[in-house]
Amino acid sequence: MPQIYKIYMNESALILTHFNEISADLIQIVDIQEFDLKNLFQQIVKNNLKHTYVLQTEDPKAYFKKIKHSVKLIKAAGGLVKNANSNYLFIKRLGKWDLPKGKVEEGEKMRQAAVREVEEECGIKIDFIGKKIESTYHVYSLRNEVILKKTNWYEMEVNSLPNLIPQLEEDISEAKWVSSKDLKAIRENTYPLIRALISNLD
Repeated sequence: MPQIYKIYMNESALILTHFNEISADLIQIVDIQEFDLKNLFQQIVKNNLKHTYVLQTEDPKAYFKKIKHSVKLIKAAGGLVKNANSNYLFIKRLGKWDLPKGKVEEGEKMRQAAVREVEEECGIKIDFIGKKIESTYHVYSLRNEVILKKTNWYEMEVNSLPNLIPQLEEDISEAKWVSSKDLKAIRENTYPLIRALISNLD
């Protein structure tokens, strides 16, 4: 099984993988000898780049660990929530559709944080939390410091059709239930990370 690690940076993504596993005509190869995550992220932000970068290495797991130790790592958790009508919960934050999530507090378990953040950001009560969907990584800047955020995403359900109350102080302007047939509009105005996360929804 090939090892592939992905780090999202705004509209771009960095993929760490073994040699010769990704078609070179679709991506930009990163020189491992000169690679610096902070510099790459700053170039992406400065030039508003939308590329897929590939860093090829014989040991993707070890190099990914090296990257995580090179910057500040913050843990977060969130959920993909389905209601009684099998509609999905999305929030609009800073003009783009997103899934509810937030930072894990000290001493808090990831699953607990995921439920708390969803409930706080959308004003609902989660009835069931299921399996972890996956862990994602994305880079952002906070007070001129480059941060790597790890987010665990979980399946969640509510047994009813509750009204949603967006948490305005978290820059959430809207929260709504979205049917499968309306997911196209979500995918057209969201982040690559979220687009990948919901790619198998129907």
